[in-house]
Amino acid sequence: MNKKILIIGNSAKEYALAKFLSEKNEVFVAPGSSTIKEFATCVDIREDSISELLEFAMENGIDLTIPASNKAINTDIVNIFNNNNLQVFAPTKQATELIFDKAYLKKILYKLRIQTPKFGIFEKQNMALDYIKNIKAPFVLKTNEQSSAVILTSKNTAKTIIDSAYLQRNQKLIIEDYVWGTPFTFYVITDGYKALPIGSSITYKHALDGNGGQLTSGMGACSPNYKLSLDNENHILNNIVYPILEFLECENNPYLGFLGIDGILTEDNSIQIIGLQPFIQDCDINAILNLIDLDIISLMESCIIGSFSDEVDFIPQKDLSIVSVVLSCKNKNNFQNIIQGLDFVDSEITFYPTVIKNRYLEYEAQTGPVLLLSSCSKTCSNAVNKLYNDIESVEFKGIQYRKDICK
Repeated sequence: MNKKILIIGNSAKEYALAKFLSEKNEVFVAPGSSTIKEFATCVDIREDSISELLEFAMENGIDLTIPASNKAINTDIVNIFNNNNLQVFAPTKQATELIFDKAYLKKILYKLRIQTPKFGIFEKQNMALDYIKNIKAPFVLKTNEQSSAVILTSKNTAKTIIDSAYLQRNQKLIIEDYVWGTPFTFYVITDGYKALPIGSSITYKHALDGNGGQLTSGMGACSPNYKLSLDNENHILNNIVYPILEFLECENNPYLGFLGIDGILTEDNSIQIIGLQPFIQDCDINAILNLIDLDIISLMESCIIGSFSDEVDFIPQKDLSIVSVVLSCKNKNNFQNIIQGLDFVDSEITFYPTVIKNRYLEYEAQTGPVLLLSSCSKTCSNAVNKLYNDIESVEFKGIQYRKDICK
């Protein structure tokens, strides 16, 4: 039966999720974007305007609300919708404190004896500066701001960034060792008590080939992560995911929703946890949605109504590989920056909100991430070849992308 679904957010993951679910359901997206309007109804309500979202959901008979953006998840929307008997698939604001407060997360990982890079947390500038005198480069600087992690090889550069960070009041700075290895994200779906894997990816967050340049929210991904063994996945589930869920349950903040575990698989096959994700990331969304061989809405609803633990024991995955690459625009003059060649692309096309449709129904690129292209095949190498062949057809001013994804 078709359902009315409200998705909150407007980035690539919301685009992909709305397109995926609109095949069988009536989908609304708040606030959405000009490209999402092609297959879903966009609602002009801000992601954090909970009263307006509640009113819209009640007046329009919404069956399921999915807050997907960090801004939406980091509000009290779950408690308010639950109090009004509306189904909502997301963790509460209290449960996600562990995700959005990076200093708090590091302390809890240490408390739970979950391996994480050696770190220090500093509220005073002089203590942070003293700490970097005695650590080896490279190292990582983080604040609680989104995408704030910076990898540094120079202590002089670190001093400048630390000075800048402490210009903000009540700023906490996390300094941690840089760990060499393969970055991954391991995703589960959970009702707060039981968790089942839904997929994994190799993540590429550096802006430039060879893992150079600044860290980003993601420049590409390969799913499933062929470097994670079954033993690795069992270790993550039993020794990382469940201890975190049990800790939150003991704190009376059970976690319901998707949970992503960001980590590094080192050369000696150990696993270091560097962060958590409250939803599927932009780079991974197409792969996770298309590899799950069960109805995703049924899984969400079983978590909400409390039947997940009894009804679902395993989530099958399709025997495929999906590779994704982000195409960004570095052109500062975005006037009439028409995206050419999309008609010749066979890969799945996902738009970021930086893309607008002009009055001639042409797609125009603005500065930032523009497109997420995803290719699927039986083997990773075939998916990579198909994807990069498609990318050669796409043109716009200032196009930039990594050419070494899964190579």
